[in-house]
Amino acid sequence: MDWHSHEFIWLDWVIIAVGILAVSWAVWRSVQKDKRLQQGANSEDYLFGKGEPWYIIGAAIFAANIGSEHLVGLAGTGAKAGVGMAHWEMQGWMILILGWLFVPFYQLMNTKLGKIITMPDFLKNRYTPRTGSWLSIITLIAYVLTKVSVTAFTGGIFMQSLLGLPFWYGAIGLILLTGVFTVFGGMKGVMTLSAIQTPILIAGSFLVLFLGLAALGDGSIVQGWTAMIAHAKTLNVGADGHPYGTNHMFHFETGDPMYDAYPGFWVFIGATIIGFWYWATDQHIVQRVLGQTKGEANDVVMKRARRGTIAAGYFKILPVFMFLIPGMVAAALAARPGSGFTLTNPDTAFGSMVKFVLPAGVKGIVTIGFISALVASLAAFFNSCATLFTEDFYKPMFKGKSEARYVLVGRIATIVVVFLGIVWIPVMMSLGSLYSYLQGIQSLLAPAMVAVFVMGIFSKKITPKSGEAGLIIGFLIGMARLLTNIFTNTGQDIMTGSLWESTRWFWHTNWLIFEIWLLVFIMLLMVVVSFFTAKPTAQQVDAITFTSDYKALILKSWDKWDIIASLGVVVICILFYMYFW
Repeated sequence: MDWHSHEFIWLDWVIIAVGILAVSWAVWRSVQKDKRLQQGANSEDYLFGKGEPWYIIGAAIFAANIGSEHLVGLAGTGAKAGVGMAHWEMQGWMILILGWLFVPFYQLMNTKLGKIITMPDFLKNRYTPRTGSWLSIITLIAYVLTKVSVTAFTGGIFMQSLLGLPFWYGAIGLILLTGVFTVFGGMKGVMTLSAIQTPILIAGSFLVLFLGLAALGDGSIVQGWTAMIAHAKTLNVGADGHPYGTNHMFHFETGDPMYDAYPGFWVFIGATIIGFWYWATDQHIVQRVLGQTKGEANDVVMKRARRGTIAAGYFKILPVFMFLIPGMVAAALAARPGSGFTLTNPDTAFGSMVKFVLPAGVKGIVTIGFISALVASLAAFFNSCATLFTEDFYKPMFKGKSEARYVLVGRIATIVVVFLGIVWIPVMMSLGSLYSYLQGIQSLLAPAMVAVFVMGIFSKKITPKSGEAGLIIGFLIGMARLLTNIFTNTGQDIMTGSLWESTRWFWHTNWLIFEIWLLVFIMLLMVVVSFFTAKPTAQQVDAITFTSDYKALILKSWDKWDIIASLGVVVICILFYMYFW
């Protein structure tokens, strides 16, 4: 047996088959045990699960974030553009905002206004019912544009590069496998699968990193790292022949070919806006926390949820080392004569590295973790789609239906979103590299949602109608920009005609700078509208803004170890920025 084969051998396939059966059995057993404890199915338990330990919450938040866009897009971006995209990944500090700022609001609203099931519930109570409904619509559209389509597309690429499956077999097969899992597993299944796959995924990815560095450094990981950085410094050559390098996160010089993609310090601000939306207000992530608010004292629930977000903060530091830097290693290996490693397509960097550096048998074990990660991430999307449609549209219109009916409707809504996501794939492929496309779409969706959440929490004078106007108008402006991106090749084509020339500032402005000014515009719009519309009620202000109840609950729910652990996340992020400045 060739233990160092660069391809999958029979042992790997046997391990994959047995591993998938074992994981399926473990998830099924956990779900059945949970149903017996609940004594019957319930749509809310199906969608949210029951209270979990803090480390399971942290693993679930992390697993919900890690998808095929990381295995393919992040590694591919590392191979092409180095550490520039790390701004969107080095955001463990941003997850702390969810635990320290938003979890208390959610818990207080549960106490004062009734259970908060979805993020639109939050906006309905602070602004207007219409605001919440619009957020549901925007979120479902976001899932079509950025979640299902991207996950299916990149899943197909990953399965093709790793297992040799035809692209559409891998993409459709991943969707069908996840669909079956979601139908029978619900949120409890997602939580269980997350707990199983997270350690395998982390261990396997770091094994790829270390063995890749060792291969690059002739057996020395330290020399491999030095060689990787040295190769990155020779890349990104400008028109003047000067190599600006891909080994740093900030690109301040306009002559740098990567300046348009990562313009100076603007990139940090733009990435922070997207991170705030995603980690603190997106249903897909926050649902891991919302399901932890059952039958216990507020401070106990809050402490467990916060510690889960702190754990997720540490987990979130890892993807740069798990995926992006292995992509940089792959590029350096491919450029090294005699390495035996080839890389024709950067998006296949991670899958190619798995096959090249891992020994037989280990490939199979690690692949189980990767497949589980893809299923867990996509299942989390499916679950969130079902939750949003069922709780925010169907239940209010058709009250008193059976729990089985509500679960069925959620599943049908998910199927529709999946279908639309697959239809969108050809358009997505025409809008640039995968990870750049993903962040570009998020930059158009995030400003409106960040504005309404931030202004609603931090200002008692912002009126309900201003939140509604800010969310709707901000979203429409973002979609208008998306249309111009489709017609202008994301602003890179030369467009002629009076209409295009007069609106050049709109469609040609750098995407990150556009995102920042869009956020500023929406916030100013909300302030102006607030001068001419009715003030929020006392109940709306008391439930969401900073009140004495909020402050007292915060003080009661943490201790010094929560502070120390949170500071640890922040310090690690700062050190990373200092090294790759």
